[in-house]
Amino acid sequence: MSNYVESLGQFWGPLLVLGQIALFTLVLLLSIAFLLLLDRKVWAAVMMRKGPNVVGPFGLMQSFADFGKFLLKEIVIPAGANKTVFLIAPILTCTLAFAAWAAIPVAPGTASGTSWVISNLNVGVLYLFAISSLGVYGIIMGGWASNSKYPFLGALRSAAQMVSYEVSIGFVIVTVILLVGSMNLTDIVNAQEGGIWTWHAFSFQHFPLIIVMFPMFIIFFVSALAETNRPPFDLPEAESELVAGYQVEYGSTPYLLFMLGEYLNIVLMCALMTILFLGGWHGPFALGEEFVRDHPFVNAFAGLFWFMFKILFLFIMFAMVKAIVPRYRYDQLMRLGWKIFLPTSLVAVLIVSGYVAYLGVQS
Repeated sequence: MSNYVESLGQFWGPLLVLGQIALFTLVLLLSIAFLLLLDRKVWAAVMMRKGPNVVGPFGLMQSFADFGKFLLKEIVIPAGANKTVFLIAPILTCTLAFAAWAAIPVAPGTASGTSWVISNLNVGVLYLFAISSLGVYGIIMGGWASNSKYPFLGALRSAAQMVSYEVSIGFVIVTVILLVGSMNLTDIVNAQEGGIWTWHAFSFQHFPLIIVMFPMFIIFFVSALAETNRPPFDLPEAESELVAGYQVEYGSTPYLLFMLGEYLNIVLMCALMTILFLGGWHGPFALGEEFVRDHPFVNAFAGLFWFMFKILFLFIMFAMVKAIVPRYRYDQLMRLGWKIFLPTSLVAVLIVSGYVAYLGVQS
């Protein structure tokens, strides 16, 4: 795609890139609106009620009505707050959440080895690490600038929690990088081509590693819950303890930006699990080389369907965990991250690196 953009010249090339970004952002926002509705519907179904069902057919327009409400409400800033930092914090959180999606490949391209992605970075994994590490600053700034003890305590909890589980997520991703031999997310997806038995979560092509890689998938899933402050790890937003955590003083559009950033990060984690462990856009059965070569557009849209289907499945799993698992205490949260997940992921890195070095299985 980058070669094609360069061939259009200095004027049309950048315009095409801006069009791609605008289209991707629009699709992402619409997807978040309906996924938010799905989250509320799953939560309602578990409690045997209907959930949002008034605005639009089957309540499908509920998220858009909420958006209008947040947009039109007055922005109230506490008298003792640092007004500049108070307003920058939600903007920073939302902007970084969008920026992380620039390196996510969502479907195969029409040419061999390419993909639908805004920026096909060779160090895509490092880019995502950098963006996710910066994401905690928005929460810290929001909690500190509010000039209130409850938001500040929620921000401190969130900072410690996100740093703790980022370490485990990092080591889990290292196991995938060792198997593939590349930090390019498109290469990681292409390495899982051939059907469900080639996906890293199951690793049937490296059969002994299924004992390692499937637990790594589970650790990544649980760490993603903690990284995005989702139940049962929603300690930074614990209503019974901190009223609403770091965002208790926020309302109107700033609160909407915080919530949008949180859901963008949730879907990003679902996309990362899809790319790293569930084959990305590859279906459970291979289509065949001749079909892929002769029908590139059909292959691309089929890949987009599988990618979106896997994200939807994982998002429903996120919603179900919220409904059925009780909240952890903070000491249990830290113990799980530092005493269980960190040593386990370290041992997994040693096992996978030894397997790769001894057998030379990198694709």
